[in-house]
Amino acid sequence: MAKEIVKPATGKLGIMVVGLGAVSTTFMTGVMMARKGLAKPVGSMTQYDKIRVGKGENKKYLHYNEIVSMPSLDDLVFAAWDVYPVNAYESAINAEVLKEKDIEPVKDELLKIKPLKAAFDKNYAKRLDGDNVKQCKDRWDMTEQVREDIRNFKKETGVDRVVVLWAASTEIYVEPDMKYHGTIAALEQAMKDNVVDKVAPSMCYAYAALMEGCPFIMGAPNTTVDIPAMWELSEKTQLPIAGKDFKTGQTLVKSGFAPIIGTRMLGLNGWFSTNILGNRDGLVLDEPANFRTKEVSKLSTLESILVADNQPDLYSNYYHKVRINYYPPRNDNKEGWDNIDIFGWMGYPMQIKINFLCRDSILAAPLCLDLCLLMDLAHRAGRYGTQRFLSFFLKSPMHDYTKDEIPVNHLFQQYVMLKNAIREMGGYEADEEID
Repeated sequence: MAKEIVKPATGKLGIMVVGLGAVSTTFMTGVMMARKGLAKPVGSMTQYDKIRVGKGENKKYLHYNEIVSMPSLDDLVFAAWDVYPVNAYESAINAEVLKEKDIEPVKDELLKIKPLKAAFDKNYAKRLDGDNVKQCKDRWDMTEQVREDIRNFKKETGVDRVVVLWAASTEIYVEPDMKYHGTIAALEQAMKDNVVDKVAPSMCYAYAALMEGCPFIMGAPNTTVDIPAMWELSEKTQLPIAGKDFKTGQTLVKSGFAPIIGTRMLGLNGWFSTNILGNRDGLVLDEPANFRTKEVSKLSTLESILVADNQPDLYSNYYHKVRINYYPPRNDNKEGWDNIDIFGWMGYPMQIKINFLCRDSILAAPLCLDLCLLMDLAHRAGRYGTQRFLSFFLKSPMHDYTKDEIPVNHLFQQYVMLKNAIREMGGYEADEEID
């Protein structure tokens, strides 16, 4: 029997979510419905996937919670911050993702989740105009107020552990600047000096979470924890961080389909991706400065899978373009089109068209669950710093760009990383044998 090296998942796990919109209310409602046996958590790796452990006659396939100690859905306790004051029930109804019949059975639970005032700066999301916002003297005060929220939540609920998850909007792009982002000391000074264009509100949430002993997950493409100061802080506090940007629709397709082209040694001339969506995320991304943050995230996927230096004949000169268009009639029902121009034997051209009509929050909700449970697992296993094994769930996986590290974006390589991390935390040997 393998020796487990993870502290047991005793007691309750608090999940504090930044943003109480379509994604987070779909996540919360689904968990609550599943607890009552009224829905299935489809799409969740932690609830459905099985991993092979051992080889030969010792080989067996086990669910994650049979390999390592993990909380059950009954152990989860939710809280949220949001710029709009409506409770989780009203927000779930307003989001129009789920049908009322799938919300009503857990109405009482959702009504109790009233959003805490958000740490917010309208300059970072100009399209949002909610008034459930903290009054802050400066970024340091903003951070202190979030820390107090976390302490109060722990005290009021009696949860044993807390994970903080960003499921709010994409902020405007903040270029990493070592003067402000290079060290903990530099970041703290920037907060105290109120350098608002270098310290995003999301950085205040992340700093507060880590200082209060909570792992932090960045579910948007924001720079937040993707800076050396946050890497240093996560090492100092011995807490895991992960990000960035939930891998839901088009990038999920890209990270799974690009390996077909690369593995089959086909050439690429161009890949054009465009999306329409009409939810709050689409509204925010209609602002060019916010779209820039998303664009950086979405463009990075292809370039690390189909690499010109590895195959100059095939990938030295392709054109890659990504577009997102705000289209209110679709609301949360996102549609992604991909036009892929490839070439084969003797350079002859071919085309691939992909049209993915997906539901953004339906795809994101299981990612929220898995990321929260796996980050809690990493914490109990004593892991800290950037959790690269969670790249499977993320569009633009964090990596140490100061050392020219290339992130793994290949979906199936990411899956091997995920499986091996869980094997190791369960006391089993990591391996790459084909399952």
